[in-house]
Amino acid sequence: MKTLKPICFLVFFSYIKCQILQTSLLHAAMQHLSTQNYVEENLKDLTSIMIAQFLQKATYEEIQTVAQQLLDLVEKCKNFKSHVSATECAHQLMTSFLEHICDNQGMLAKHLFTNCCNTNSTARLKCFLFYKKDYGDHKDRFQSLKPEMICEMDKENQVTMKERYSYEISRRHPYLYGPTILTMSACYKTAIQSCCQEENKTECLQIKLEPIRKYITEIALRHHHLCEIGVKFNHKVAKAVELVLLTKKQPKSNFSEVAKLTTDVKNLHETCCEGNTVACALGRSQLMNYTCSTRAALSSKITQCCELPAPFRGECIINTGNGDKPDLSSLPLSRFTEDQFVCQRFTDNQDDFLQEFLYEYSRRHPELAVPVILRVEAKYKNLLEKCCKLEKPLECYSHVEVLFQRVVRESCDHVKNYCDLHEKLGDSNFHDRLMVLYTKKAPQLSAQELVMFTKKMAAVASRCCPQSDEQQFFCIEDSAKLILGALCRRHEVEPINAGVGHCCDNSYAFRKPCFDDLQVDRTYVSPFLPCDQVIILKGDLCKAQKELQIEKQKLLISLVRQKPSATEAQFQSVLVDFTHLVEMCCHAEESDMCFQKEGSKLIEKCQSFLETKCQKLST
Repeated sequence: MKTLKPICFLVFFSYIKCQILQTSLLHAAMQHLSTQNYVEENLKDLTSIMIAQFLQKATYEEIQTVAQQLLDLVEKCKNFKSHVSATECAHQLMTSFLEHICDNQGMLAKHLFTNCCNTNSTARLKCFLFYKKDYGDHKDRFQSLKPEMICEMDKENQVTMKERYSYEISRRHPYLYGPTILTMSACYKTAIQSCCQEENKTECLQIKLEPIRKYITEIALRHHHLCEIGVKFNHKVAKAVELVLLTKKQPKSNFSEVAKLTTDVKNLHETCCEGNTVACALGRSQLMNYTCSTRAALSSKITQCCELPAPFRGECIINTGNGDKPDLSSLPLSRFTEDQFVCQRFTDNQDDFLQEFLYEYSRRHPELAVPVILRVEAKYKNLLEKCCKLEKPLECYSHVEVLFQRVVRESCDHVKNYCDLHEKLGDSNFHDRLMVLYTKKAPQLSAQELVMFTKKMAAVASRCCPQSDEQQFFCIEDSAKLILGALCRRHEVEPINAGVGHCCDNSYAFRKPCFDDLQVDRTYVSPFLPCDQVIILKGDLCKAQKELQIEKQKLLISLVRQKPSATEAQFQSVLVDFTHLVEMCCHAEESDMCFQKEGSKLIEKCQSFLETKCQKLST
């Protein structure tokens, strides 16, 4: 991910510049701002975020009422009394929240949590989390407000404007970490205050709010993805992902430092994913304080971030690029590939051995995306399990680097073929090809779901494929893991088919190759839809290109569902005729009459296309 510069440094430039020019005494005070004070000062906002992420249908006023009631119930957390730790208070806040919701029958009826409240305390939280629904694809209400209205609302009550924005973001992105919402709400407030002083408010707001919106959309997807890994796969997978990410950021740190930090970060992510925003903010602030106190040994790239106060410091550090790759030419991977004691170390402590391999391989290959590195590690583990049972294991694993290269090359070749196809077909036809492929793989998805899913994949190709080979490879793999992760979360809610389930559940590292290799779902039997019910010919098609595109996509998906064995050329032939018919009739004096007269020929051709399927269904 790119650094936060386009967002925080754009919106907060004047603020940061002002802070940097302060005296060294104030500067030091900002750097060592008490974590406890930071959380205490933002306790109500963090509590409101937590409630809005669980009670997504509640109004802003209801959220504020519950937040105040909750803080009154947990009085000691407002003051962090000396005999009670901040962490203990943060966890007590979550417990009190769930109890408060379960004791409020009116709220239970509205938010459908009755079954959760009938479980024990351990299962209760999991049950509440299950009901969270991500509305990240929905239009942001604040983005559609007129500039005059935004400025008027801000003028009346600046605090409420910021809190309302925080409320909207929280309920739309229930897995977005609380500290990030605090940061982006502050960015939003500063952008509003700046733009409302400008003559051209509309242009100013568009320039400053769009980067914030894009950042929230992407980081929310990444946070949700990390949460999914922690829940769906065992803790070893989640830890491996964190280890690779941290090693890339701090490739010059030694293994013990990275391993310790990995455990801390993994525990923090678990807390954030459980929705405890107060504990999440507390843990992140403590972690960032530690990071800044040891920055000399970690990465020089975080120095500027450490000059910022919370919560901007944390967001900045998280979004810094990878650390500079160290010169490791004198330290080859031979102790993992040629050492005679490999099997002994692997057998004695497999987890630690593989973690150290991941660390060493990751710091040598910052250009590889996390799933690709995990594929290498998985193949290495499988090879050692086989080799270490042999009489002469060294002969078996001594050429393992060839295996590493083959894993990377296979992944790279697939991306190259993917981008070559995109270049050959162009954006629109490439999207059509993806719809055909994924309708065959997952025909149970609705037409809208198939269109949205493949549209995202096509957008990734448009963005990643023009980049250099190395960047292209990383970009496609990194983006695909997020899109496929979202598809797998959809499968969790309502199972799609056995093939999709296998790809989602079997291996996180090989999820993309599994989907790439997934073939037609032979178990699916499409309900027969005659062509006159699929092809809707009406004057509305002439009003907007978007309407025509939607009908074309629905037609293509319906044809693929009913006859997945047809060729690309056959599908395209019907679509081309459909497009030509619409163009002809939309230029006619009476478009509806033209559709009625000429449409029958297209219906006939479509029926002929489906004839084999129809005969099969009727026998």
